[in-house]
Amino acid sequence: MALKRDSPRGAPGGDVGTAGAAIGPSGTVRGPSPPAPAPAATEHPRVHRLEPAAIGAVLSRELSVFRRYWRSTTFSSVVEPTIFLLAFGFGFGALVSQVAGLSYIEFVGTGVVATAVLFSSVFPGLFTTFVKRRYQRTYDALLAAPIDVEELVTAEVLWLAIRAGVYGLAPLLVAIAFGLNPSPGMVLVPLIGFVTGFGFAAFGVTIAAIAKSIDNFNYVTSSVITPLFLVAGAFFPLEALPGWAAMLAQANPLHHCVELVRDAVFGLRAGPDLRHVGVLLVFALVMWRLAIWRLRLRLID
Repeated sequence: MALKRDSPRGAPGGDVGTAGAAIGPSGTVRGPSPPAPAPAATEHPRVHRLEPAAIGAVLSRELSVFRRYWRSTTFSSVVEPTIFLLAFGFGFGALVSQVAGLSYIEFVGTGVVATAVLFSSVFPGLFTTFVKRRYQRTYDALLAAPIDVEELVTAEVLWLAIRAGVYGLAPLLVAIAFGLNPSPGMVLVPLIGFVTGFGFAAFGVTIAAIAKSIDNFNYVTSSVITPLFLVAGAFFPLEALPGWAAMLAQANPLHHCVELVRDAVFGLRAGPDLRHVGVLLVFALVMWRLAIWRLRLRLID
């Protein structure tokens, strides 16, 4: 008389055969039971549209990378505007004693702050973004983590804006060394540089997302950035321009940055300065949303 073993779990009333096969009560042999399905991968829930943890992770990465090349970046972002300050301040300053009630070194010293902000935000937004997207595939790797395009763009633009706010102080410090009197309002200059840099960094990211080749940046540099730089009121008052050109220059965000910096240094004006702040905030908001839209189209199939 054969002894029966206890039925295994999952095969009630049957014996266990070889190789995991189960013998049913009627004597039929059944194949091995299928393996239990693997647990499904858990998705990372999105708590907010812009999660601080995701933005902070991208900012932390940018800071780690920046520590490796901060010397060259700082050199190019600080020295070029300083050269403009010294060349125009002492070159034209020998010919022009005062402009708009200020000495020319004071006029140029406060105006070149906007130039430093522009150069340290828009050009990294253009070239660094394009290289990360096209050649290094950095954004593809970041998007594999629980980070979306909106958080990615926001962190990138925030990082460039912070740098722009800091680098904008360099020409101001040089101007102080050559005779510009310090004032309490100078503490607002990094904040003005941050808001302005945010808009221009987002503008650079937008163009980098649209461009098919890095050579396309030549069109933007020559037809957009250079005119904005020249007619911002940094080196001469806009009243010296023809009427139509002065009117167009009022739409230049960099001009509003120049005016805010001068007012912060020499005395704030409530009405005009609120208008300048409003223009810079609208510019930053519009460029930020455009950058998110264009880069999402480029990165997400």
